Amino acid sequence: MASVPLAVLAEQLELADQLRAGRTQMFEPQDLPGRYGRAVRAVNHLLHVLQCPSVLGGGWAVWRHGYVGRVPQVLDIALPADRIDEFLRTASVCGFEPLPVRPGRWPKMLHKDTGIEVDILPEGGRPGTERKPAPTVIPHPTQIGAAGAALRYITLPALIELKLAAGRARDVSDVVELLRANADQVEPVRRHLNGVHASYVQTFDELLERAREQGEA
Repeated sequence: MASVPLAVLAEQLELADQLRAGRTQMFEPQDLPGRYGRAVRAVNHLLHVLQCPSVLGGGWAVWRHGYVGRVPQVLDIALPADRIDEFLRTASVCGFEPLPVRPGRWPKMLHKDTGIEVDILPEGGRPGTERKPAPTVIPHPTQIGAAGAALRYITLPALIELKLAAGRARDVSDVVELLRANADQVEPVRRHLNGVHASYVQTFDELLERAREQGEA
């Protein structure tokens, strides 16, 4: 197992301290500290230029919605299917460079000033794995929390939906922690999932029991 360079570890520890100290003031992605905040603001600038709706999902949304132990290293942004090519072309002349991906994989790019990777979650993309693809696809950003052309956090119900769709061990763990942190949102999230796919409701209830076993959820 590869060791983590001391400089990277030190940065992550400092970032964790900043996030804990400032969480009550960091309501929007643009409020994130350090190079992550700079990368978010660069993405936000692109969205304004293109008048393109988007939400920040993945680990940063997990952190915002209550799992404070999460210290992500990648930005995951959802984009409308018909705006992705335009977004990537504009990004390539505005401080980002595309990263190589295998055919069929979703686009990635690097913010050159900060070294932060940005992963695109495309509308219509199917989460999951090759062996177990999700029964649903990623919705349009405006259906999961986007408002105007500013980058916003994905809503909690939609975040849990996409985590259940992805189905990896990390995603399952995130859902359990989110349930522990959002006990008052259990019923609204279940109602949302009930309108998406029955299998998600079943898995949600199983993970809710796990969350309750680990602590009050």
